[in-house]
Amino acid sequence: MASPEDLKFTDQHEWIRVEGDEGVIGISDHAQNQLGDITFIELPRPGAEFNQKESLAEIESVKAASEIYAPVSGVVVAVNDALEDAPEQVNAAPYGDGWVARLRITRPEDLDNLMDAAAYDAYVEGIED
Repeated sequence: MASPEDLKFTDQHEWIRVEGDEGVIGISDHAQNQLGDITFIELPRPGAEFNQKESLAEIESVKAASEIYAPVSGVVVAVNDALEDAPEQVNAAPYGDGWVARLRITRPEDLDNLMDAAAYDAYVEGIED
């Protein structure tokens, strides 16, 4: 599955969709596939500030527990509360209803450190070989 071209990705499999000075973030289809059935997500609290690559959430599945890292520096302006009751949305729609949080981007230059969809897809292919 090709990654959506409107997203930027980290090497830890998070994505961000930039919308003005904010970004919606989540985990990639590859990440949710590797984790398996997701059973719990600990969401960040609105107003919390994170630097790029800092852990902002935890995700648990039948296989493992993992961190979700901030793809850019920012302040949480919203979280996907629906995931508290339905964490499986991350499996069903990782680029849609399975989003995790929305950040107000405080360091736009952090976006320069991320991969576009084509580079991310090549990166994932390299991991799987």
